[in-house]
Amino acid sequence: MRPSFDEMHAQNQLTREHYQTYARWLAEQPEASMRSRREEAEVIFRRVGITFAVYGDKDSGEGTERLIPFDLIPRVIPAHEWQQMEAGLRQRVNALNRFIADVYHDQEILKAGIVPEAQIINNAQFRPEMMGVDVSRGIYSHISGIDIVRAANPDGSGSYFVLEDNLRVPSGVSYMLENRKMMMRLFPDLFAQHRIAPVAHYPDLLLETLRSVSPHGVNEPTVVVLTPGMYNSAYFEHAFLAQQMGVDLVEGQDLFVQDKIVFMRTTRGPKQVDVIYRRLDDDFLDPLVFRKDSTLGCAGLVEAYKAGNVTLSNAIGTGIADDKSIYPYVPKMIEFYLGEKPILNNVPTFQCRDPEDLGYVLANLPELVVKEVHGAGGYGMLVGPAATQQEIADFRSVLIANPGNYIAQPTLSLSTCPTYVDAGIAPRHIDLRPFVLSGATVQMVPGGLTRVALKEGSLVVNSSQGGGTKDTWVLED
Repeated sequence: MRPSFDEMHAQNQLTREHYQTYARWLAEQPEASMRSRREEAEVIFRRVGITFAVYGDKDSGEGTERLIPFDLIPRVIPAHEWQQMEAGLRQRVNALNRFIADVYHDQEILKAGIVPEAQIINNAQFRPEMMGVDVSRGIYSHISGIDIVRAANPDGSGSYFVLEDNLRVPSGVSYMLENRKMMMRLFPDLFAQHRIAPVAHYPDLLLETLRSVSPHGVNEPTVVVLTPGMYNSAYFEHAFLAQQMGVDLVEGQDLFVQDKIVFMRTTRGPKQVDVIYRRLDDDFLDPLVFRKDSTLGCAGLVEAYKAGNVTLSNAIGTGIADDKSIYPYVPKMIEFYLGEKPILNNVPTFQCRDPEDLGYVLANLPELVVKEVHGAGGYGMLVGPAATQQEIADFRSVLIANPGNYIAQPTLSLSTCPTYVDAGIAPRHIDLRPFVLSGATVQMVPGGLTRVALKEGSLVVNSSQGGGTKDTWVLED
């Protein structure tokens, strides 16, 4: 595997230009000062309640609350790199929204043979209930989280790749916002020395996006955040975003449908709801249409939605475009719908449902990363170079039994960033999740959530697998 791209240092160990001011500052910091600031950050995060649930068994539903580890050393991105990445993100999310609309209407991309029809019709994320349903402004994924990694090139430069698309209920933006607040509190002098693009206005952009996709004819929409409840792993974020936007946080039991209109119960009587930022999966939205045993949603919600009386963000059925078996086709979607070459490249991907690809994957398991097509949170995957022979043998059996459930990719050595760990400052692998808002316009704040694999050598950055987060600085010109 090629050596990792170091975000801060070039091959000759010289500090990259955009890190030079920070590197000088860091070299002057006493060890005791950095340690005390890390302890202060932990105390504040615990007091504020910035936690997530870690499930011992992903199917058990039982979890323990943990602080998400926060790293003191920021990830810094120069302006020109962000401008290129932003253009690629806009292009990609535009094409993905066009694809979802096409899947549920004319299916031109299927008729053209670019995406196999069976990949859609037999996909667990395809919702036939959405066929022919017109959604507000034709937008399905209003909030998209696109995971980006950087790998080293032979000449020592680094290239960005899209690792996966999260278009259903992407999470993590609250950590992005809280990380910035924490850095400004702990290191105010750093913000005087750098021109760092702001992110604090994200809740304003989010509310503006949600209001812009309200049902036709609604000028002053009522927006709510729908949460599964306080036992959900991302409940802190649900409550945080509702509070930051100044809208109500509701559970399914707070809503009811009458005459195909959604209302919420309030102390002053029923109030019509126009836009629902839902933080639960399709299956739990409406027991009359999806899972009959769901107590998390609202009976009749889908009927009100189909009637055009309420907007769901994100739309029902967006999962068809963030399924990992569909990911390999995104570059072709960009060319098909936009007539453009992709600005951001995919990671090369083997589809295990294809016999030829499966043969290659089985022969090279120790060198590959294999993922469940519906998997999330770092579960259900094999990182070949880090796996034992027994783990590889066990995974091989699972893969042979159900190859269509998996994709495989080369093991990219994710870029590293200096990280403050117990032993001091050491390189750790990172990724980046920018958040793209699609409404009347496409908007995003510069940067996103940088996730860091705190375990030495680990490539798994998910918080559920022991990862942490960093503040992400995009430097302004």
